[in-house]
Amino acid sequence: MSSDSVTAVSTKARILEVAAALVAESSNGDVSTRAVCEAAGVGAPALYRHFGDKEGLLSAVVDHGWDKYLATKRDRAPGTDPVEDLRDGWDSHVEFALGNPNLFRLMHSPAMRTPPAAALESHRILTSDLQRAAGQGKLTMSPELAAQIIMSANVGVALMRVSRPATFSDESVSRQVRDAVHATVFTPDVTRPRGTAEAVASDPVEADSAQVEPRVPATAAHLNALLRQSPPPHLTRAESSLLTEWLDRLSNAPRDQGQR
Repeated sequence: MSSDSVTAVSTKARILEVAAALVAESSNGDVSTRAVCEAAGVGAPALYRHFGDKEGLLSAVVDHGWDKYLATKRDRAPGTDPVEDLRDGWDSHVEFALGNPNLFRLMHSPAMRTPPAAALESHRILTSDLQRAAGQGKLTMSPELAAQIIMSANVGVALMRVSRPATFSDESVSRQVRDAVHATVFTPDVTRPRGTAEAVASDPVEADSAQVEPRVPATAAHLNALLRQSPPPHLTRAESSLLTEWLDRLSNAPRDQGQR
């Protein structure tokens, strides 16, 4: 690498580090490009050359800040129970938000017209864990829809905790919302409190009632996950695509229509 390239990389890194520090210290999570340039000891042309504009700079700050958090998720070996991984993922997401409130608000700000790469990667990791759960027959809907539901609720809880801490001061709220959302996307045997599964199984009427509603969506999501893992060779591409579409529709059917 030439000396000019090294200088350019070091200048970009310095701007990024300074901007991240200013965002963390800011009272409202916002920074001006002038303040960043002054603190980094560079001119505005250097900042715009590396990041394009203020939105590009803030997007890079978000990705930079989330990189360490996502690294723990990238490097972890999947557990044997994807549902437990998803519970831990929810909790760690909220913990990160509480530890980095300005960064978290910035990541989900409407001013960020282009979603930061970190947000997209976080969603992909969530969907991957849900695909493992679907492969074990534990989802009542498709992994894609479940990911949208969980991420919306998870981010909503985290944003309320960091934006309105006086109002949302009860630490148990996150856990209660998490469990309520999981009760929607996972099959009853997964989310039922320990000790009740045996009682339900011993009561035929109760067991039948617990299984009727999610049976078709859960079975469709499970089959879809298995087919994606091992595509059937005797189906054409068009047939596989059509089957996937049907299974997605069955997986995501509204609960009052899915059993008609």
